[in-house]
Amino acid sequence: MNAESLPANPFFAAPEQRVALARQRFFEDGLRPSGMVNEAVLQSWSRCLHGRLDPDKPAEFEPVTPSRVHSVLRASRELLDAASHELDRLRVTLAGTTSTAMLTDAQGVIVGSTFTQARSHERLMPVTTRIGVNLAEEAVGTTAPGITARTAQSSVVLGGEHFFGNVQVMHCAAAPIRDVRGRLAGVLDLSSEGVPFGFDAASVVAHYAAEIENRLLAAQSTEHLVVRMQISTVLLDTPMAALLGITGHGRIDWMNGAAARLLGTGTTAAGGLALPVEDHLGLPLAALLALATSDGPHPLRLPNGLTLWLRLEWHARDGRQRLHAVPAPAMPVSAPPAPPATLREAERQAVVRVLGECGGNVSKAARALGVSRGRVYRLLRDGAA
Repeated sequence: MNAESLPANPFFAAPEQRVALARQRFFEDGLRPSGMVNEAVLQSWSRCLHGRLDPDKPAEFEPVTPSRVHSVLRASRELLDAASHELDRLRVTLAGTTSTAMLTDAQGVIVGSTFTQARSHERLMPVTTRIGVNLAEEAVGTTAPGITARTAQSSVVLGGEHFFGNVQVMHCAAAPIRDVRGRLAGVLDLSSEGVPFGFDAASVVAHYAAEIENRLLAAQSTEHLVVRMQISTVLLDTPMAALLGITGHGRIDWMNGAAARLLGTGTTAAGGLALPVEDHLGLPLAALLALATSDGPHPLRLPNGLTLWLRLEWHARDGRQRLHAVPAPAMPVSAPPAPPATLREAERQAVVRVLGECGGNVSKAARALGVSRGRVYRLLRDGAA
């Protein structure tokens, strides 16, 4: 069915017909077909037209200059290290599908791919998956990796929603990967040529992008107490884990999106936060360091009332992760604490103070206080609850 014969009411048309009608109204009639295609796609179409791209001309998937490829690969070393395991897993996950995974830098230049050999129906895929190909919006128009590189938001672009006609055989879904400063570090994309996704591609790419992001955040953390937390211990080693990094001054320096949602600070990961850790986790740094010296996850009730399971480890500047050699926290000058309301609170304050003096070493603090290590842990946990 051509564009002229499409029904006026898009709500009764098939998805392909609806997109065709939306393209007619947008590109030929100069009308904004709101509600007929995703708003992110409409905004991308508008940016492409403002950039003087012609939808009637074919997109050219060309690599950037050799010098820029080398520069991009050097700058993406941490991202590639964090993604190497997940790209291997994606090859297995996607082996029975028509989909290929691509990893780009923050500007949309491909730095990694799971593509190995073209299938019989694929013409674009061998070209679009090459290292160094620029998938940025200004280079190849509306695509999922191009939108995500531009907006740092997840996106899905299917068939006719692509700006250029020769790219409308593609179906793609992309998710952002952020670094320890909260900046876009890269984009993970799943693409299929000529065959629509037979699964929820947006969920799959989000799952793997979150795991890559968590690996990158942990790798970029130096002199941080890295906290993994979730509502269940079985989620601590999954892409659903909430991560945050705490400095030696007792400030939350960064957190991923899952942590931001659990702590109620927002839905976007960010870096350079400098949030007081006690305000958000309910324990001072010394008490958290004490928990880091013991094995296993620990339950903790947050100030917002939610009880989570935590696992903590100290990330040193040399890249090593230590559980039993955490440094003494930097103790900022502050006003004297309010008098404890109960004897138990007085005991807890004494434990926290001695823990700080002992560099977070629970055994040493227990000996100094003349109590058992178990007593120290119970006081800390009861105080958190």
